[in-house]
Amino acid sequence: MENELVGFIQGSIKVVTLKCHPPKGVAKVGYVLGLRVAPQTRRKGIGSSLIQRLEEWFHSNDVDYAYMATEKENHASISLFINKFGYTKFRTPAILVNPVNNHHSFRISSNIDIAKIKIDKAEFLYRRFMGTTEFFPSDIENVLRNKLSLGTWVASFKGENVSFGINGPVNGPINGQVPQNWAMLSVWKSGDIFKLSIGRAPNSCLFFTKSWSLVDKIFPCFGLSTIPDFFNPFGFYFIYGVYHEGQFSGKLVRALCQFVHNMVSKSRDENCNKIIVAEVGGKDEELNHHIPHWKLFSCPDLWCIKALKDEGKNTFHELVTNTQPRSIFVDPREV
Repeated sequence: MENELVGFIQGSIKVVTLKCHPPKGVAKVGYVLGLRVAPQTRRKGIGSSLIQRLEEWFHSNDVDYAYMATEKENHASISLFINKFGYTKFRTPAILVNPVNNHHSFRISSNIDIAKIKIDKAEFLYRRFMGTTEFFPSDIENVLRNKLSLGTWVASFKGENVSFGINGPVNGPINGQVPQNWAMLSVWKSGDIFKLSIGRAPNSCLFFTKSWSLVDKIFPCFGLSTIPDFFNPFGFYFIYGVYHEGQFSGKLVRALCQFVHNMVSKSRDENCNKIIVAEVGGKDEELNHHIPHWKLFSCPDLWCIKALKDEGKNTFHELVTNTQPRSIFVDPREV
C-alpha cells in the first residue's frame, strides 16, 4: 500500500503420508506459513486476501489439503482460519524449548552407544520405520541432504548393540536386526537462515535475564541453567525425526538430546545464545518426560486443516475425527 510492504504470506507444497487418504495413503498438501500483516494496516482484509491468493495457488497445483500451525493462544489467527476460511482443528503437538548452557555438558551413561549414520542409511531407516507416520514427507532424502541438516544419530544400549547396517549395504537392516531398544533423531540448524529476538518485554524480565547472565559468567563453576538473552538475536537448533522402539527407549531419546546439547554448546556460532527446539505430537507426547526442556519457554501448538477438493470430504471427516496417531513428522523446512 502506497509503495510500502504491509503484509506477506508463504506456502509450500509436498506429498506426505496420510493413511486414510485413498488410494495409497499419501496426499498432496499445502502448508500455510509466515502470514504477517503490519499492525497499522490490520483489520483491512489484507490477511484474508493473502490467504485467498495462496489457496488459489494450492488449487492450481492440485493440492488435496491445506494446513497451518499457530500458537494455541493465538485467538485472532485461529478465528480467521476457522471461522472465515473453514479450517478445522486437527492436531496439538507440543513445542519443547531447551536453552543451551555453554558452561555445562551432560554426562551420558557409558552404557549407551551413540553413532552418527550416513545419509543413505538415515533415509532407509526413516522410510522403513517412519514411512507410515502422519505427515512423513515423500522427499525425505531432500530433507536429510539439505545443508541445514547436521546429521542423523542412533542410540542403543551396549548389550544390545547392532550395526543398524551402518557398515553394511544400504538395505542391511532389513535382513539384519535392530536392537530391542533403540532411538534415532536428526538435527536442523535453523540459525543459519534467521535469528530470533524479543522486541518488547517488561523491564523486570529484562533485569532478571541480564542479572542471571552476569552471575553465570562470573561463576561458571556453579553450572547454572543458562537463560538465553532473548533481547538480542539468537539462533536455534531443531530436533526432528525422533523415533524410538523398546520399553527403555525413552532413556535413549534423552541421551540423544543430551548429546545434541553437548554438541551445540561446543559449536562456534557467531552468537553465543542458542536454544534447542523439538516438536512432538500424537501418542509420542509421552516423550515430553524424556526430552529436556523448560516449561517456561515451551508451549502447545495447534494445527488446523482444510480439504480443498469436494471428493475428499468423507476422507477429511475421517482424518479429523480419528484418534491421535502414534506420532507426527514435523518437517524442519516448515519451522
